[in-house]
Amino acid sequence: LGLLHGLDGPDGVHHSDHSTLGWNSRVGSTRNEGMNMSAASKSNVTGIEFRQVSKRYGEGDAPLVVKGIDFVVPKGTLTTLLGPSGCGKTTTLRMIAGLETVSGGHIFIDGQEVTNLGPAERNVSMVFQSYALFPHMSVIDNVRYGLKVSGVSIAEATERAHVALENVSLKDFDNRLPSELSGGQQQRVAVARALVLEPSVLLFDEPLSNLDARLRRSMRDEIRGLQQRLNLTVAYVTHDQSEALAVSDQIIVMDGGTIAQAGTPEDLYERPVSEFVAGFMGEAMLFDGVADAQGRVTLGPLEFQSRQRVREGAITAAIRPEAWTVISPEGAHLTGILRKKAYLGSTLELTFETELGSLFVVTTDHLQDWDLGVSVGLSLSGQGVSVVARN
Repeated sequence: LGLLHGLDGPDGVHHSDHSTLGWNSRVGSTRNEGMNMSAASKSNVTGIEFRQVSKRYGEGDAPLVVKGIDFVVPKGTLTTLLGPSGCGKTTTLRMIAGLETVSGGHIFIDGQEVTNLGPAERNVSMVFQSYALFPHMSVIDNVRYGLKVSGVSIAEATERAHVALENVSLKDFDNRLPSELSGGQQQRVAVARALVLEPSVLLFDEPLSNLDARLRRSMRDEIRGLQQRLNLTVAYVTHDQSEALAVSDQIIVMDGGTIAQAGTPEDLYERPVSEFVAGFMGEAMLFDGVADAQGRVTLGPLEFQSRQRVREGAITAAIRPEAWTVISPEGAHLTGILRKKAYLGSTLELTFETELGSLFVVTTDHLQDWDLGVSVGLSLSGQGVSVVARN
């Protein structure tokens, strides 16, 4: 896949690294190297490892945008870097690719240090937001272009391109031009162009942001299925939390250049370790409360047992919309008045005015009359509630 920073494409145009990455001088040799590595040795090698990696733009006292982070992406797994704009996730991805130099620390790929190696020496491919397909070249020519410029014979390049296209369900699309493809098909060609180089690591930078909602879900499932079927090591950047939950073996949430929490999707959603992670994952609303020595939480008029271990004292409860159950107002500890409603087909989004403030609730109950101004009772189901010590 792709174009190294500053490489001229077949059209003679000077392309930047915002297209795709990975014309690899090692492309002919890495194939044999990979075949000679035993399965046992592969299983003991880490896919990607960061050791105290930092990055600053500028000299001297310029602020760090990535602040001494450590993490591991196990070989054959998909890790998503997730966080708000400016948290350092894209810079981290670009350091893996070699498109950004590190200011401190060490980066390892397949157990080998690559900190000071350039992009072409890392056997890494990257898929960017912009697919950057050559518009005048057919699908097959786009996919095999990286192999051709790396010195691979036309026959072998064509054979490997056909295999890559079949892996992304684009068999028999060889002669089509990019303009004759849908957005999802163009995305698959970009992925095939990455796979054909047989990289040690495949990187995705917001790969689905240019697609509509329905196509995003389809392509998300295809990328995950491809990663699992081919046992690829993947680092994936997105700002979409549902996308991260759906595709990841591991999620790393970043905040201000640091790692706020790393773990499985279930860990981050059900067991956040800080107010930031609790509020960031899902659409949780944050409420101040108090926990006793037994983990019993008091939240205004409500009391419930925390599902997470929590110290006695001030806490923050992150409550997601699906955690609320609407009940009769008679005898309810918390009541609310319906102020807004939105029909979304399979669900209803409701906003209630309560003693705790404005509450956002999602329900699948279409049988009840949801007239604005109606008074209801609200209780917590237990699921979708996270409790952390207050900062």
